[in-house]
Amino acid sequence: MELEVRHLRALCAIADAGSLHRAARQLGVTQPTLSTQLARIEQALGGPLFVRERTGCRPTPLGRTVLGRARPLLADMRTLVREARAAASGGDSRLRIGSTASRALAGWLRRLRRPGLEPALQMDVSANALLRRVGDGQLDVAFVHEVEGSALHVPEGLRLRVLLEREPQFVMVPADHPAAARPVVRLADLAEDRWMVDPTVDGEWDGVHRMLRAAGLDPRVLHGDYHTAASLVATGEVVTVCQPSSPSRPDTAVRRLSGDPLGVRLLLAARTRAELDAVYPALAEAYWEAARQSPAYRTWLEGTAPQPAAAPAPVARFVGHRDDVSAHPV
Repeated sequence: MELEVRHLRALCAIADAGSLHRAARQLGVTQPTLSTQLARIEQALGGPLFVRERTGCRPTPLGRTVLGRARPLLADMRTLVREARAAASGGDSRLRIGSTASRALAGWLRRLRRPGLEPALQMDVSANALLRRVGDGQLDVAFVHEVEGSALHVPEGLRLRVLLEREPQFVMVPADHPAAARPVVRLADLAEDRWMVDPTVDGEWDGVHRMLRAAGLDPRVLHGDYHTAASLVATGEVVTVCQPSSPSRPDTAVRRLSGDPLGVRLLLAARTRAELDAVYPALAEAYWEAARQSPAYRTWLEGTAPQPAAAPAPVARFVGHRDDVSAHPV
Protein backbone atom coordinates (compact mmCIF):
# COMPACT_ATOMS: atom_id res chain seq x y z
CA MET A 1 0.00 0.00 0.00
CA GLU A 2 1.32 3.45 -0.96
CA LEU A 3 0.41 6.42 1.18
CA GLU A 4 -1.63 9.12 -0.50
CA VAL A 5 -2.60 12.64 0.45
CA ARG A 6 -6.00 11.42 1.66
CA HIS A 7 -4.27 9.06 4.09
CA LEU A 8 -2.21 11.89 5.58
CA ARG A 9 -5.34 14.01 5.81
CA ALA A 10 -7.09 11.22 7.70
CA LEU A 11 -4.23 10.88 10.20
CA CYS A 12 -4.22 14.62 10.89
CA ALA A 13 -7.99 14.63 11.31
CA ILE A 14 -7.80 11.82 13.90
CA ALA A 15 -5.05 13.62 15.81
CA ASP A 16 -6.91 16.94 15.79
CA ALA A 17 -10.31 15.51 16.66
CA GLY A 18 -8.97 13.18 19.34
CA SER A 19 -11.29 10.35 18.37
CA LEU A 20 -12.18 8.23 15.37
CA HIS A 21 -15.85 9.13 15.69
CA ARG A 22 -15.30 12.90 15.49
CA ALA A 23 -12.66 12.57 12.78
CA ALA A 24 -14.96 10.40 10.65
CA ARG A 25 -17.71 12.97 10.95
CA GLN A 26 -15.34 15.75 9.87
CA LEU A 27 -14.11 13.72 6.90
CA GLY A 28 -17.61 12.68 5.85
CA VAL A 29 -17.06 8.94 6.21
CA THR A 30 -18.31 6.29 8.61
CA GLN A 31 -16.30 5.35 11.68
CA PRO A 32 -15.79 1.72 10.53
CA THR A 33 -14.48 2.99 7.19
CA LEU A 34 -11.98 5.30 8.90
CA SER A 35 -10.97 2.58 11.37
CA THR A 36 -10.25 0.19 8.50
CA GLN A 37 -8.27 2.85 6.66
CA LEU A 38 -6.20 3.58 9.78
CA ALA A 39 -5.43 -0.12 10.24
CA ARG A 40 -4.15 -0.33 6.65
CA ILE A 41 -2.01 2.78 7.11
CA GLU A 42 -0.52 1.39 10.33
CA GLN A 43 0.19 -1.91 8.59
CA ALA A 44 1.94 -0.08 5.74
CA LEU A 45 4.07 1.95 8.16
CA GLY A 46 4.91 -0.95 10.41
CA GLY A 47 3.41 0.05 13.73
CA PRO A 48 0.52 1.62 15.63
CA LEU A 49 0.08 5.35 15.15
CA PHE A 50 -2.56 5.92 17.84
CA VAL A 51 -3.35 4.52 21.24
CA ARG A 52 -7.08 3.79 21.48
CA GLU A 53 -8.45 4.72 24.88
CA ARG A 54 -11.91 4.94 26.36
CA THR A 55 -11.83 8.71 26.02
CA GLY A 56 -10.45 8.76 22.46
CA CYS A 57 -7.17 8.43 20.56
CA ARG A 58 -3.74 9.87 21.18
CA PRO A 59 -0.65 9.56 18.94
CA THR A 60 2.07 7.06 19.74
CA PRO A 61 5.73 8.14 19.39
CA LEU A 62 5.63 6.76 15.85
CA GLY A 63 2.37 8.62 15.26
CA ARG A 64 3.89 11.91 16.39
CA THR A 65 6.81 11.39 14.01
CA VAL A 66 4.49 10.68 11.08
CA LEU A 67 2.22 13.62 11.92
CA GLY A 68 5.23 15.93 12.15
CA ARG A 69 6.07 15.09 8.55
CA ALA A 70 2.47 14.88 7.29
CA ARG A 71 1.33 18.35 8.34
CA PRO A 72 3.90 20.37 6.34
CA LEU A 73 3.38 18.07 3.35
CA LEU A 74 -0.36 18.76 3.43
CA ALA A 75 0.26 22.49 3.84
CA ASP A 76 2.61 22.47 0.85
CA MET A 77 0.04 20.57 -1.21
CA ARG A 78 -2.68 23.10 -0.37
CA THR A 79 -0.37 25.96 -1.27
CA LEU A 80 0.49 24.30 -4.58
CA VAL A 81 -3.19 23.83 -5.44
CA ARG A 82 -4.09 27.38 -4.43
CA GLU A 83 -1.27 28.94 -6.44
CA ALA A 84 -2.04 26.75 -9.46
CA ARG A 85 -5.69 27.78 -9.37
CA ALA A 86 -4.72 31.41 -9.03
CA ALA A 87 -2.44 31.14 -12.05
CA ALA A 88 -5.09 29.33 -14.07
CA SER A 89 -7.67 32.03 -13.30
CA GLY A 90 -5.46 34.83 -14.55
CA GLY A 91 -3.77 35.76 -11.32
CA ASP A 92 -6.74 36.16 -8.99
CA SER A 93 -5.85 35.01 -5.50
CA ARG A 94 -8.04 34.22 -2.53
CA LEU A 95 -6.96 35.20 0.96
CA ARG A 96 -8.37 32.56 3.28
CA ILE A 97 -9.44 34.18 6.53
CA GLY A 98 -10.82 32.46 9.60
CA SER A 99 -12.54 34.28 12.43
CA THR A 100 -14.64 33.93 15.50
CA ALA A 101 -17.56 36.36 15.64
CA SER A 102 -16.63 40.06 15.53
CA ARG A 103 -18.27 43.32 14.52
CA ALA A 104 -14.98 44.22 12.82
CA LEU A 105 -15.30 41.58 10.11
CA ALA A 106 -17.26 43.60 7.56
CA GLY A 107 -14.83 46.51 7.72
CA TRP A 108 -11.82 44.20 7.64
CA LEU A 109 -12.97 42.35 4.53
CA ARG A 110 -13.90 45.63 2.83
CA ARG A 111 -10.41 47.01 3.43
CA LEU A 112 -8.67 43.87 2.21
CA ARG A 113 -10.67 43.47 -1.00
CA ARG A 114 -8.91 44.76 -4.11
CA PRO A 115 -8.43 43.75 -7.75
CA GLY A 116 -6.74 40.37 -7.87
CA LEU A 117 -7.35 39.60 -4.20
CA GLU A 118 -10.66 38.29 -2.89
CA PRO A 119 -10.88 37.45 0.83
CA ALA A 120 -12.67 34.18 1.61
CA LEU A 121 -14.12 34.01 5.11
CA GLN A 122 -14.59 30.91 7.26
CA MET A 123 -16.40 31.44 10.57
CA ASP A 124 -16.16 29.11 13.56
CA VAL A 125 -17.13 29.44 17.21
CA SER A 126 -14.00 27.48 18.13
CA ALA A 127 -10.82 29.55 18.17
CA ASN A 128 -8.77 26.38 18.64
CA ALA A 129 -10.25 24.86 15.48
CA LEU A 130 -9.35 27.97 13.49
CA LEU A 131 -5.79 27.96 14.81
CA ARG A 132 -5.41 24.31 13.79
CA ARG A 133 -6.56 25.18 10.27
CA VAL A 134 -3.97 27.92 10.03
CA GLY A 135 -1.30 25.52 11.25
CA ASP A 136 -2.40 22.92 8.71
CA GLY A 137 -2.40 25.42 5.85
CA GLN A 138 -6.17 25.36 5.36
CA LEU A 139 -6.34 29.07 6.31
CA ASP A 140 -3.87 31.89 5.77
CA VAL A 141 -4.78 33.93 8.85
CA ALA A 142 -7.26 33.73 11.72
CA PHE A 143 -8.68 36.41 14.01
CA VAL A 144 -9.67 34.80 17.30
CA HIS A 145 -10.42 35.65 20.91
CA GLU A 146 -8.95 33.95 23.98
CA VAL A 147 -11.08 33.98 27.12
CA GLU A 148 -8.91 34.86 30.10
CA GLY A 149 -8.22 31.83 32.24
CA SER A 150 -8.70 29.47 29.28
CA ALA A 151 -5.52 29.48 27.20
CA LEU A 152 -5.85 28.51 23.56
CA HIS A 153 -3.92 25.57 22.11
CA VAL A 154 -1.60 27.24 19.61
CA PRO A 155 0.00 24.88 17.07
CA GLU A 156 3.75 24.81 16.84
CA GLY A 157 5.21 27.43 14.53
CA LEU A 158 2.32 29.92 14.40
CA ARG A 159 2.99 33.61 14.82
CA LEU A 160 0.56 35.60 16.92
CA ARG A 161 -0.08 39.32 17.01
CA VAL A 162 -2.13 40.83 19.81
CA LEU A 163 -4.75 43.30 18.63
CA LEU A 164 -6.02 44.00 22.15
CA GLU A 165 -4.61 42.55 25.35
CA ARG A 166 -7.94 42.69 27.17
CA GLU A 167 -11.33 43.48 25.70
CA PRO A 168 -13.96 43.68 28.45
CA GLN A 169 -17.09 41.63 27.94
CA PHE A 170 -20.38 43.46 28.47
CA VAL A 171 -23.85 42.17 29.25
CA MET A 172 -27.00 42.25 27.12
CA VAL A 173 -30.25 42.66 29.04
CA PRO A 174 -33.88 43.29 28.02
CA ALA A 175 -34.56 46.96 27.33
CA ASP A 176 -37.16 47.05 30.12
CA HIS A 177 -34.89 45.37 32.69
CA PRO A 178 -34.30 47.62 35.73
CA ALA A 179 -30.54 47.30 35.17
CA ALA A 180 -30.89 48.79 31.68
CA ALA A 181 -31.59 52.18 33.25
CA ARG A 182 -27.96 52.39 34.42
CA PRO A 183 -24.82 52.66 32.27
CA VAL A 184 -22.95 50.19 34.50
CA VAL A 185 -24.57 46.99 35.78
CA ARG A 186 -23.54 45.05 38.88
CA LEU A 187 -23.68 41.28 38.71
CA ALA A 188 -25.74 41.38 41.88
CA ASP A 189 -28.42 43.24 39.89
CA LEU A 190 -28.75 40.13 37.70
CA ALA A 191 -28.84 37.55 40.51
CA GLU A 192 -32.43 36.52 39.76
CA ASP A 193 -32.00 36.29 35.99
CA ARG A 194 -31.36 33.25 33.87
CA TRP A 195 -28.18 33.38 31.79
CA MET A 196 -27.52 31.91 28.38
CA VAL A 197 -24.04 30.75 27.38
CA ASP A 198 -22.77 29.09 24.22
CA PRO A 199 -20.76 26.07 25.47
CA THR A 200 -19.24 25.47 22.02
CA VAL A 201 -17.21 28.70 22.26
CA ASP A 202 -13.78 27.74 23.59
CA GLY A 203 -13.44 28.88 27.20
CA GLU A 204 -16.73 30.80 27.27
CA TRP A 205 -18.63 28.69 29.76
CA ASP A 206 -15.61 28.37 32.06
CA GLY A 207 -15.07 32.12 31.99
CA VAL A 208 -18.70 32.97 32.72
CA HIS A 209 -18.87 30.33 35.44
CA ARG A 210 -15.76 31.74 37.15
CA MET A 211 -17.19 35.26 36.91
CA LEU A 212 -20.52 34.29 38.45
CA ARG A 213 -18.94 32.14 41.15
CA ALA A 214 -16.56 34.95 42.14
CA ALA A 215 -19.60 37.20 42.59
CA GLY A 216 -21.26 34.62 44.81
CA LEU A 217 -23.96 33.85 42.23
CA ASP A 218 -25.34 30.50 41.16
CA PRO A 219 -28.00 31.39 38.59
CA ARG A 220 -29.87 29.12 36.23
CA VAL A 221 -27.92 28.77 32.98
CA LEU A 222 -29.26 27.80 29.57
CA HIS A 223 -27.03 26.65 26.72
CA GLY A 224 -27.49 28.06 23.23
CA ASP A 225 -25.82 30.06 20.50
CA TYR A 226 -25.71 33.83 20.75
CA HIS A 227 -28.18 34.48 17.95
CA THR A 228 -30.71 32.55 20.01
CA ALA A 229 -29.53 34.31 23.16
CA ALA A 230 -30.15 37.75 21.65
CA SER A 231 -33.68 36.71 20.70
CA LEU A 232 -34.38 35.41 24.19
CA VAL A 233 -32.93 38.52 25.78
CA ALA A 234 -35.35 40.59 23.70
CA THR A 235 -38.29 38.63 25.12
CA GLY A 236 -37.04 38.89 28.69
CA GLU A 237 -36.15 35.20 29.06
CA VAL A 238 -32.39 35.51 29.69
CA VAL A 239 -29.41 37.81 29.97
CA THR A 240 -26.09 37.04 28.30
CA VAL A 241 -22.50 38.23 28.05
CA CYS A 242 -21.65 39.93 24.76
CA GLN A 243 -18.88 41.76 22.97
CA PRO A 244 -18.71 45.45 23.93
CA SER A 245 -19.24 46.45 20.31
CA SER A 246 -22.56 44.55 20.14
CA PRO A 247 -25.35 46.89 19.04
CA SER A 248 -28.28 47.67 21.28
CA ARG A 249 -31.71 47.13 19.71
CA PRO A 250 -35.06 48.65 20.62
CA ASP A 251 -35.79 45.59 22.77
CA THR A 252 -32.30 45.00 24.23
CA ALA A 253 -29.60 47.04 25.97
CA VAL A 254 -25.84 46.48 26.04
CA ARG A 255 -24.25 47.60 29.30
CA ARG A 256 -20.84 47.50 30.93
CA LEU A 257 -20.41 45.14 33.89
CA SER A 258 -19.12 46.80 37.03
CA GLY A 259 -15.45 46.03 37.56
CA ASP A 260 -15.08 44.45 34.11
CA PRO A 261 -14.99 40.92 35.58
CA LEU A 262 -14.64 39.08 32.27
CA GLY A 263 -12.27 39.83 29.41
CA VAL A 264 -10.81 38.28 26.28
CA ARG A 265 -7.56 38.75 24.40
CA LEU A 266 -7.89 39.44 20.68
CA LEU A 267 -5.30 37.69 18.52
CA LEU A 268 -4.34 37.46 14.87
CA ALA A 269 -2.57 34.24 13.86
CA ALA A 270 -0.60 33.30 10.75
CA ARG A 271 2.33 31.12 9.79
CA THR A 272 4.63 34.00 8.80
CA ARG A 273 5.29 37.55 9.89
CA ALA A 274 4.70 38.73 6.32
CA GLU A 275 1.15 37.36 6.40
CA LEU A 276 0.49 39.16 9.68
CA ASP A 277 1.91 42.42 8.34
CA ALA A 278 -0.26 42.18 5.23
CA VAL A 279 -3.61 42.06 7.04
CA TYR A 280 -3.07 43.49 10.54
CA PRO A 281 -3.40 47.23 9.73
CA ALA A 282 -6.75 46.71 8.01
CA LEU A 283 -7.98 44.63 10.96
CA ALA A 284 -6.92 47.24 13.50
CA GLU A 285 -8.64 50.04 11.57
CA ALA A 286 -11.82 47.98 11.21
CA TYR A 287 -11.87 47.02 14.88
CA TRP A 288 -11.57 50.58 16.19
CA GLU A 289 -14.12 51.76 13.64
CA ALA A 290 -16.60 49.22 15.01
CA ALA A 291 -15.66 50.05 18.59
CA ARG A 292 -16.42 53.73 18.13
CA GLN A 293 -19.85 52.92 16.70
CA SER A 294 -20.93 51.36 20.00
CA PRO A 295 -21.96 54.08 22.51
CA ALA A 296 -21.36 51.86 25.56
CA TYR A 297 -17.93 50.70 24.38
CA ARG A 298 -16.94 54.19 23.27
CA THR A 299 -17.77 55.51 26.74
CA TRP A 300 -15.69 52.74 28.31
CA LEU A 301 -12.74 53.51 26.04
CA GLU A 302 -12.89 57.21 26.76
CA GLY A 303 -13.08 56.63 30.50
CA THR A 304 -10.63 53.79 31.09
CA ALA A 305 -8.22 53.53 28.18
CA PRO A 306 -6.09 55.77 25.92
CA GLN A 307 -7.94 57.14 22.91
CA PRO A 308 -7.67 54.55 20.13
CA ALA A 309 -7.15 57.03 17.32
CA ALA A 310 -4.54 54.62 16.01
CA ALA A 311 -4.32 50.92 16.52
CA PRO A 312 -2.43 49.77 19.61
CA ALA A 313 1.19 48.81 19.06
CA PRO A 314 1.24 45.21 17.84
CA VAL A 315 2.75 42.40 19.85
CA ALA A 316 3.99 39.39 17.93
CA ARG A 317 5.42 36.14 19.13
CA PHE A 318 6.62 33.00 17.43
CA VAL A 319 5.12 30.06 19.25
CA GLY A 320 7.04 26.99 20.27
CA HIS A 321 10.55 28.05 19.29
CA ARG A 322 13.49 29.26 21.30
CA ASP A 323 13.87 32.38 19.17
CA ASP A 324 10.53 33.86 20.35
CA VAL A 325 10.26 37.53 19.40
CA SER A 326 8.10 40.41 20.58
CA ALA A 327 7.46 43.78 19.02
CA HIS A 328 7.37 46.21 21.93
CA PRO A 329 5.59 49.59 21.82
CA VAL A 330 7.88 52.49 21.05
